[in-house]
Amino acid sequence: MRMTRRVDNVQFLPFLTTDVNNLSWLSYGTLKRDGTLIVVNGVGAVLQTSYILVYLHYCPRKRAVLLQTAALLGVLLLGFGYFWLLVPSTEARLQQLGLFCSVFTISMYLSPLTDLAKVIQTKSTQRLSFSLTIATLLTSASWTLYGIRLRDPYIMVPNLPGIPASFIRLWLFWKYPQEQDRNCQLLQT
Repeated sequence: MRMTRRVDNVQFLPFLTTDVNNLSWLSYGTLKRDGTLIVVNGVGAVLQTSYILVYLHYCPRKRAVLLQTAALLGVLLLGFGYFWLLVPSTEARLQQLGLFCSVFTISMYLSPLTDLAKVIQTKSTQRLSFSLTIATLLTSASWTLYGIRLRDPYIMVPNLPGIPASFIRLWLFWKYPQEQDRNCQLLQT
């Protein structure tokens, strides 16, 4: 984005859901007193928020991005208000917050698939990030193993969909290699 000064081919939703996901898991980790969850998701939230700010800087349609961001932050704040103010016991809060985090984790891993039809229709993976796909595969596999190690279904189960979702995107990169993307770009100009 910084090199091209454009966001045309960069998806915003995966990074927004990842930021909400990091903030949710940071809260879960704090409640559970799990240092790994706290550090990883604290750093992740700072990085994702930075990305959103850079995206916003280069985005010509700032209003749409701000509305999406405000909507998800509103949901996050309502959720946190509910968990911290209305759920009395720590165990119940941990279970409900774990479920809340699980939903956001699944949405984060599946959100890049929203452009699946466009990728297949255009036969171009230009809309997908190969490095993000590899990172998603490694992250989802790592968190799944961590969840298994802790015997925590709220960490293990929602990270599982990230593995097949990554393999679907890798298959698309194989099916529509970058050489085809260059030809597609030439035709579009």
